[in-house]
Amino acid sequence: MALRAFVPRIRPARFIGWVPSREEHTAVPDFSAYKRASSGTPEGDYSRRAFTYAMTAAGALVGAHAAKNVVQDFLATMSASADVLALAKVEIDLSAIPEGKNVTFKWRGKPLFVRHRPADEIAEVRAVNTGSLRHQESDEQRTKNPEWLVVLGICTHLGCVPISNAGDFGGYYCPCHGSHYDASGRIRQGPAPLNLEVPPYEFLDENKLIVG
Repeated sequence: MALRAFVPRIRPARFIGWVPSREEHTAVPDFSAYKRASSGTPEGDYSRRAFTYAMTAAGALVGAHAAKNVVQDFLATMSASADVLALAKVEIDLSAIPEGKNVTFKWRGKPLFVRHRPADEIAEVRAVNTGSLRHQESDEQRTKNPEWLVVLGICTHLGCVPISNAGDFGGYYCPCHGSHYDASGRIRQGPAPLNLEVPPYEFLDENKLIVG
């Protein structure tokens, strides 16, 4: 017995009538009493535009000022504090260092050598042929005042602290590996590849030195 295919029976829809929309029964109130007299006129449009532009410009200025303050506060947190800046510079009284002596100070956690050189020592280091040096620097390039040598007391070989007024050239000697420096802090013998570093410094007067 063959099965008949199930076909749904669709009845045609009956027309009931038009359903009235909500707008047909909603009364729109009259707001004419609340409108400005200039509303809808060119003068009114221009005044509203001017007010809008003024408010936009004022908001932009306030936003720019706020953004500037935020950036300034951020940069202030990134900068070094006052105590760190104080350690970045050291003031040295040169009148307390006799001629022919080398005094060691501490600057940024490093030993700092300040040497008061006599005339014969100055003449000796300036008579050296610069072309014969490993790290070719003249004494004039390394000093701002020939009487005063200012260098970091760190050997350029492995970072040891040299001994002042020692070595074969009367300047500095690193006993760790035998590096000899002259009275200008220039490497003359031993494994060190470079001269002793000269930090940034300036003379405030004949008796005051600022390093850093």
